[in-house]
Amino acid sequence: MNPAQFKHAAALSAEVLTFRQPADAAVSAYFRSHKKLGRQDRGEIAETVFAAIRHYQKIAAAIRRPHAQPEKAVLAALVLGRGFNVSQLENLAGAEEKAFLAALKARKTEFSDGLNTAAELPQWLTDTLRGSGFADEDILTFGRSAARPAPLDLRVNTLKARRDKVLAALQEEGLKAEAAPYSPWCIRLHDKAALHGHPLFLDGTLEVQDEGSQLLALLLGAKRGEIVVDFCAGAGGKTLAIGAMTANKGRIYAFDVAEKRLANLKPRMTRAGLTNIHPERIGSEHDPRISRLKGKADRILVDAPCSGLGTLRRNPDLKYRQSPNTIAKLVSQQHSILAAAAELTAPGGRLVYATCSILPEENERQAERFLAEHPDFEPLDCAELLAAQKIPLDTGRYLQLNTAAHHTDGFFAAAFQRKEAV
Repeated sequence: MNPAQFKHAAALSAEVLTFRQPADAAVSAYFRSHKKLGRQDRGEIAETVFAAIRHYQKIAAAIRRPHAQPEKAVLAALVLGRGFNVSQLENLAGAEEKAFLAALKARKTEFSDGLNTAAELPQWLTDTLRGSGFADEDILTFGRSAARPAPLDLRVNTLKARRDKVLAALQEEGLKAEAAPYSPWCIRLHDKAALHGHPLFLDGTLEVQDEGSQLLALLLGAKRGEIVVDFCAGAGGKTLAIGAMTANKGRIYAFDVAEKRLANLKPRMTRAGLTNIHPERIGSEHDPRISRLKGKADRILVDAPCSGLGTLRRNPDLKYRQSPNTIAKLVSQQHSILAAAAELTAPGGRLVYATCSILPEENERQAERFLAEHPDFEPLDCAELLAAQKIPLDTGRYLQLNTAAHHTDGFFAAAFQRKEAV
C-alpha cells in the first residue's frame, strides 16, 4: 500500500466505521467521487477498509473510537486483517505507530477483552447467540470463519453449458478454480478475478452466486411446466437458477417490493436466455394482485428478508447495523410473508422457507411456528430432497449451512408440502 492509497483508506474508514450506512454503498459513493483512482488503487483501498470492519472488535479494543483515529485503524487493519508485517509499513508509520503495531501484533492472539473481541462479534450478537443456546466455542468458530473473506462462487447456466467444460476452460486460463462439493452447478474461484467482462459472464453462461444460494433452488426442485413463485426475488439470482432448472418450460413469477431490484433482473434474464420469468413489483405480501395465484403455485420459494448474519464474510458491517430490535421486526415480517405464501401453494405443492441467518428465531422457530399454525402442511426432509438429486449433504430435516463446516454463506431452509385435498 502506497501513501496515497493509505490516505484514501483512512478517509473512507472515517466514514465507514461509523456504520451509519451499508459499507458497500459508502465505498461505491467514495469511488464515484474519486474517479481518478485506478482499479488497483480501488482494490487496495476497499480490501483494507473491509479488513478494518472484519477486525473492528480487536481494533476497538486497542483504539478508542476507531472512526476518529482512522489512520491508526487502517494500520491495525493492515496488520490484523491483511497480514502485513510492521517492517512492510515503513513508508506509512512513524516510530509511535510502529510501537503501537508491534504491541498490537504481539497481543492479537491472546486478547483478554472477552468473547466478542476474540470472535470479532459485537456484544449484542454474542449475547443473542448465547441466549439461543450457542456454546462459546461455537460462537468463536462462527465469528472467526465469518471474519475471513469469501471465495467467489459461480453458477453455470445449464441452458448454455456443462460445468465440467466451463471448469476446464477457466483452469486453462490459469484461474484457481474447482468444482464445489455440493451444487452440481457451482464452480469456486480462489483468485480475485474480475469476471464481469469475461465472455462466459457476458453471454450468460456464468452467474455469481454462493453455493448455498444454489442449494435453495435445488431444494425447491422446480420441474418443467410448473407454476413457480419466487416470493422475495430481489435481483433474481435464485430466480435465474430456477429458470434454468425448468428449461424455459412453465411460468415463474418473480415478486419483490423493490422496483430497482427487479429492474436489475431483466437484463440478467435476457443474458441467461430465459423467457419464462415474469418479474412483478408488489406493494407487500398482502398485495391483492397475487391473489390470482391462490392455491395454484406448484413451487414457492420464500427467501425471506432477514438479518443477513450468515453473509458476514461478504457483508461484515451487518453485525454493527443489526440489533435485537431490528431482528424482532424481521421475525414478524418473515411470519407474515410465509403465511401469505402458504395461501398460494397448490395441494401437493412445495413451499421452501429460507434465510441467510444463523439465528434460531429467524429459522427453525419460524418453521415450527408455521407448521403449528398450518395443519394443512407437512414437513419435508431437506437431506432426503438433496439425496434424491445425488447431493451428498445431510444437515437433518432442515438445511443448515455454516461457513466453517460447509464453506458457504450461512443459509437455513425448511421445506413443506401442502397436503392433498381429501
